[in-house]
Amino acid sequence: MEKQVRVRFAPSPTGALHIGGVRTALYNYLFARKNGGKMILRIEDTDQSRFVPGAEDYILEALKWCGIEIDEGIGAGGENGPYRQSERKGIYMEYAQQLVDEGKAYYAFDTPEDLNEMRERLKAARVASPQYNAITRMTMKNSLTLPEDEVKSRLASGEPYVIRLKVPRKEEIRLNDMIRGWVMVHSSAIDDKILMKSDGMPTYHLANIVDDHLMGISHVIRGEEWLPSAPLHVLLYKFLGWEDSMPRFAHLPLLLKPEGNGKLSKRDADKHGFPIFPLDWTDPKTGETSVGYREQGYIPEGFVNFLAFLGWNPGTHQEIFSMEELVEAFSVERIGKSGTKFDINKAQWFNQHYLRQKPNKELAEQFQKELKAQNIKCSDEKVVKIIGEMKERVTFSNDFWAEGKYFFVSPESYDEKVVKKKWNIEAVTALTAYKDALTNIENLNADLAKETLEKALAENNIKIGRVMQAVRLAITGVGAGPDLMNIIEIIGKEETINRIDKVVDRLSDRVKE
Repeated sequence: MEKQVRVRFAPSPTGALHIGGVRTALYNYLFARKNGGKMILRIEDTDQSRFVPGAEDYILEALKWCGIEIDEGIGAGGENGPYRQSERKGIYMEYAQQLVDEGKAYYAFDTPEDLNEMRERLKAARVASPQYNAITRMTMKNSLTLPEDEVKSRLASGEPYVIRLKVPRKEEIRLNDMIRGWVMVHSSAIDDKILMKSDGMPTYHLANIVDDHLMGISHVIRGEEWLPSAPLHVLLYKFLGWEDSMPRFAHLPLLLKPEGNGKLSKRDADKHGFPIFPLDWTDPKTGETSVGYREQGYIPEGFVNFLAFLGWNPGTHQEIFSMEELVEAFSVERIGKSGTKFDINKAQWFNQHYLRQKPNKELAEQFQKELKAQNIKCSDEKVVKIIGEMKERVTFSNDFWAEGKYFFVSPESYDEKVVKKKWNIEAVTALTAYKDALTNIENLNADLAKETLEKALAENNIKIGRVMQAVRLAITGVGAGPDLMNIIEIIGKEETINRIDKVVDRLSDRVKE
């Protein structure tokens, strides 16, 4: 019988969830759904010194915003709990002790001074990478070098110790990665990693292997940064007698800086002015706030579509995928080995597409919240019309106010470039004539607004192309935007006349100068 697909996303609660972590969660989710499996969320908080309050809730909220559903684990429950490693502390020592009893791990009593002395000694001997391994362990204070009765005495007295894995000196370790194929590492390149720390907490290496085994994880899909640790994990599966049930591994390519040279970091994101986190995050220690994709106006469906393409491709020319379509198309085999450049322009392109697909009514409901914050009351019908005019011209929902403020309030400033280029006596004459003509119009609409303008200009022997931008400037304060006649219809006759009056009074003196 084929093993059920069970994958896990296992972040550490050490701060906000990096966009690379969100991509890892997404790929796990897509793989699980494609194969009728389960998605488990586990919190790996064995390093209590790095624990950050609020990080776990942030992770849950971020995944929910992205539409990544959790079947089991934190926030969902399940029969394989607890799902926080700090609450599983008692489980790990049993397996560490098993390894010690079977001669596959050992107690080490070395002090920080002992370890530092060992490293300095190896540096002096010109050893490139000093480490605690099959050779150096025989010069250190551990249960392999100390008499048995002394080891028992040290343990009984409560002397601090760690448990280290006894890595074989000459053994080739092989791993068939789903993305990279066969990976082979000689055991001499692996140090005797600590499995249990002196505070009784396991390290990541032991805890994640034990948890993955006990939770029945079938596939481990994680970042490339864990690839150097994978041979060690294979060794642990072997030593614990779980080789036959070892999960398949897939190590995802790195997300690279926009320039392509090196791993994407928060510093790079700040430098280029784009978010690195899915949601806003305020660091409780420093008080520093980082903007998130959600708060910057990104639509979750577009964000997810963008993320999916950071390392994976469907093998076709299709770029727009719903979550359901991503599930259907996804396969680990189509994930690349090399890193992927982060392109924020592509993220904006996806967002723009998804924004344009949203019904005007839905966007209007969201925009009403912004208008309320600005103390502006506007009918739903009018807001829907404004959204219809603006939708093709914005990238984010946040842009509706920034780019279309003139629909609601009269301009306080005017584009200086257009003023210099287009504001002249002819423009003042045209605007005055247009204002006078509008005064006599009833039930003004876009067609009538245009007809009235053309007639007023013709009577004054003014060509429309010479003053059109000046008219726009008077009404909106800017030199470009949606169809001006539609804007006039939406803001109404009285407001249009008031704005023309205001700008003519304000700029006429400037023209005379």
